[in-house]
Order: sequence, then C-alpha cells, then structure tokens
Amino acid sequence: MRGFLLLEDGTAFRGESVAAEGFAFGEAVFTTAMTGYQEVVTDPSYAEQIVCFTAPMVGNYGVAAGRCESPGPRARAAVMREARGPAWTDWLHERGVVALSGIDTRSLVLHLRGSGALRAAAVTGDASVEEVLQAVRSQPRMAGRALASDVSTKEPYVFSDAGVARVAVIDYGCKRSIVNRLAWGGAAVTVYPHDVDADELLGYDGVLLSNGPGDPEPLKDQVATIKALLGHVPMLGICLGHQLLALAAGHETFKLPFGHRGANHPVLERPSGRVLVTSQNHGFAVAPSEAKEATHVSLYDGTVEGLEFPELRARSLQFHPEAGPGPHDAWPLLSNWVQEVSLAQAA
Repeated sequence: MRGFLLLEDGTAFRGESVAAEGFAFGEAVFTTAMTGYQEVVTDPSYAEQIVCFTAPMVGNYGVAAGRCESPGPRARAAVMREARGPAWTDWLHERGVVALSGIDTRSLVLHLRGSGALRAAAVTGDASVEEVLQAVRSQPRMAGRALASDVSTKEPYVFSDAGVARVAVIDYGCKRSIVNRLAWGGAAVTVYPHDVDADELLGYDGVLLSNGPGDPEPLKDQVATIKALLGHVPMLGICLGHQLLALAAGHETFKLPFGHRGANHPVLERPSGRVLVTSQNHGFAVAPSEAKEATHVSLYDGTVEGLEFPELRARSLQFHPEAGPGPHDAWPLLSNWVQEVSLAQAA
C-alpha cells in the first residue's frame, strides 16, 4: 500500500506503508542512531513525534521483548529508507504503529535540518494532500506542550526492593533501562508519578528525575516540587529531569531547531577535559552558560549537558547515561551516584 509523509510546509515524501493503516500526526524529527530502533519507538520521550531513522536499513536484527523502553510504542509513526521484516514490521503492525518505508530519508533529514522540526502526518493509502495539510496545520506545536502526564505512571510501584540505597524515581516518561541501571547499580527503586508531592520523597536516600517528552517550561508544579527537595535529599536529573532541575536553579531552557537525537553526540566534561560519546534524545535544551555549576557542555552547540550543585547535593545530565541504545562511556555516572548516596546515608 502506498503512503506518504506530509510536512506542515507542504513538502511531501512518498513511500510504502509497511505496518498499521491510517493517519498519524506528530512532530517530524530524526535520529542518527544506527541501532536500537525498537528502543527508540518505545522511548516515552518520543511521544507525539514521527521518527525518521537515518540508518539506511531498519529492522534487520528483529525484535525482542527485553528491548522495549516502555510497555508499548510511544512514537506516533516510524519513517525509514528500507524497513526489513517481517519481525519488525509485524511488531509495528500488531501495535497499531503507522510506518513508511522507501522514503528518501536523506532528503527528509536535510529538509528538517534546514527548517527545524515540523508538524507532520504519516498517511497510508490514498488521501487528499490538501485535506491532510489542513489537518497538520491544526495540530499543536511542541513548544508549550506539557506531556509528562500522558506517559507517567498513574500509581507508585516498586521496581526493585533490595539494595544499598533507597532511590525514588519521579516518572516524567522514564525509560525502563534507567531503572534497570539503577537496580544493577545496587539501588532499591520505587517509581512515582510525575505529580508526586515532595513530602513523599524526603525519606529516600536519593531522588532521580527521569527523562520525558515535551517542553519543560509548562511543568511549573514539577519545578516547584524540585525546589522543595533541593538541599533536603540528593537528586540526579536525566534529560527532561535535567531541564527541570535547571529551571528550579534559575537557568533557562529553549527549543532546539531540530533537537539532539542519536547515539554519537560528543559532550565535554569540563572538570576533567574528557569527551564522552553519548546517547541523546531531546528537543529542548538548557541555554549555554559559563556558570561554575555547568559541568558538561555539548560540543555541537555549547548547550549545557550537565549541572552540579554540591551544596544542594544535586546534579543532572542532559544525555542518557544508561545508553539504551548507545555507547557506554557514561554508564558509571549512574552506578557511581547510587554508591555516593548509599555512603552518605551510612555516614
């Protein structure tokens, strides 16, 4: 079946439908990761987005339940140069995900790099371009959208009940690999909804602020919760959690033109001079800063990739140290934090 991707500026990219039939609206973005397609589609940070894969072939090593970053797909649609199956395309079809193959992804990515991320629709079958374009332009823009409530757990749950430190995770759209890495690092992990009260978390040895989708600016209540926790319990923010901690500490965030999404993003660790190759997935960022607490910076655009406030026992990372998928340069940052909070609790 034929299909096409239509951007809000009227540009259309035609291909073949290889999964579910229908329409999918979302922000068109791209990831440069060469592997991890199942992790990408199930990552809650891709909520309300249509993901274009720059890898020329997607689906060539099948699927496995253990690779999912959430119970089901979160991306609205997948766009590929060549989708291989049947395991991958069947998996998408069974879960109702619109997917297009045969798209000129090189041209699409160049277009998005020039114009920035755009509202779009992935469409299967024959449809009126004019009608679809009108519908695309009626969709909300990503800037100003608070999406954490759409992907967060509704009730607290215990992920692991034994460890050297008791860690609470505030779920703004947490990836499964983050809680896995915490547990493997020795933490007893309990996951809480995005709107948890600060008082419920004060008894923990540490609090992790998770990744998640959307714009951090509208999440005023979540920032207020973080402010209430600062100085009272050790905190580590990742991705959206990093941005929320930055807002709580007085830094500014803004929307990137086309985001940082991939598994090969270089980040300078200022204190050591070391460069980490990192996994990233975000469309908003913390504005560049020369403040002493800005410990990590992107070597692409100078945006703040890490913050540390020793006096408040708080730190954060824009990139994903759990790397699901991605390089393992930053793996120790999570396990080291677990050990730090366990030693602080024992002292």
